[in-house]
Amino acid sequence: MPGGTDSNFRAWGDDTVYVDRGQGGRVWDIDGNEYIDLRLGYGPVILGHGDARVDDHVNERMRRGVSFSLTSEDEVEAMELIKQMTGWVGKARMTVSGTEATMHAMRVARGYTGRNKIVKFEGQYHGVHDYALISVTPNDMSELGDEDNPVALAWGRGIPEAVSRTVIPARFNRVDVLRRIFERDGHDIAAVIVEPILGNAQAILPREGFHEEMRALTREFGALLIFDEVKTGFRIARGGAAEYFGVTPDLVTYAKAIGNGYPAACFAGTDEVMSVLPDKVSHGGTYAGNRVAAAAVVATLKILRDTDALASIHQVGRALQAGLAEVISERGLPYVFTGHPAMFGIMFTETAPNEYRDWANSDHDLYDAVAMGMHARGAMPEPDSREPWFICEAHAREDIVDRVVSIFADSLDAALESRAAGANDHHFLGMGTGEHVAATPTS
Repeated sequence: MPGGTDSNFRAWGDDTVYVDRGQGGRVWDIDGNEYIDLRLGYGPVILGHGDARVDDHVNERMRRGVSFSLTSEDEVEAMELIKQMTGWVGKARMTVSGTEATMHAMRVARGYTGRNKIVKFEGQYHGVHDYALISVTPNDMSELGDEDNPVALAWGRGIPEAVSRTVIPARFNRVDVLRRIFERDGHDIAAVIVEPILGNAQAILPREGFHEEMRALTREFGALLIFDEVKTGFRIARGGAAEYFGVTPDLVTYAKAIGNGYPAACFAGTDEVMSVLPDKVSHGGTYAGNRVAAAAVVATLKILRDTDALASIHQVGRALQAGLAEVISERGLPYVFTGHPAMFGIMFTETAPNEYRDWANSDHDLYDAVAMGMHARGAMPEPDSREPWFICEAHAREDIVDRVVSIFADSLDAALESRAAGANDHHFLGMGTGEHVAATPTS
């Protein structure tokens, strides 16, 4: 396997972890080391690893067969739950991954409007198809172009220039820049796609009113609004970010938490927009709606709907933030929490971030050193300051708060001591340098 893994995002060089098993809110690597899991597979594991309620249902249903390329009752029930929990979705279809979901949502938007271009925001991650890998994660903010006229920066080789020209980057929380883009190219803009919370930059929140302004602007110019809720969907509220922020998009994508780790995803929208399927827009997939995925969605969403799982997750997140805040404040460091208690980031900075470009002004090198130090002490956040911490229901049962806060404190002290001693200068480059070691976007 190139890099020793099946994904670029898992290749951490000498620090790459090979997993043996997971249970609840913990994982064990093949050497037997135990970690409190704060990555949770980049967010899917919302209940906990090996949750018997989900696994038992999936095991029972899969014994009837898994893949038929025919429609099962499990798929219908799963999509009915999506409609019920959102309250605004008219129709939905399953896919296998979040990448597929955003790809199909973009295609539906182009098919519905008859237009070609999609607006996305700098630093936002919408999967690994060609139309998504634009202006995702440079370390040098100057590569993103002028602040008032961002450039379409392809991430990695192999993306045709013709494809990159159909994607227009904008700046999160800057409706003035978005309006200028629409005034220039609005006649050919099919949709704006947005992570309602900027999950690929420590979960930066929208400023008050931004989503409402974006919603009004898309309607003014006849474009669609796509909420990419692959990370936020059914994690920050039972109805996802659309419920949490009180803004209804035209299309939405879900994955990750809807199946508690099983490979399940979907794209959905209003009856009118989704009416281009099945006759006018192409969508298919041999494994779309396979019984394993569909059964996992049914079991997971019923738990989120019928229990206090989300409330428990949010409570743990708030308790962690309180403990971490005390540790950081005692050491006199500037910091900001970003995101929601169910998926939050920690930025060592004096100013609350509004967009991806603000990440460069945080002390991300210190954060990365702390994260790696936590691995050595038995807790595993993503070792990249751009990825938030994720909380699952099992964390509440396992009472992990005090242990994680203690591990964080020890790791922070070790990182600060190392910096003060001038050791490992290559890694600790200081605030605002724009340099970063082994940084990748996260899927």
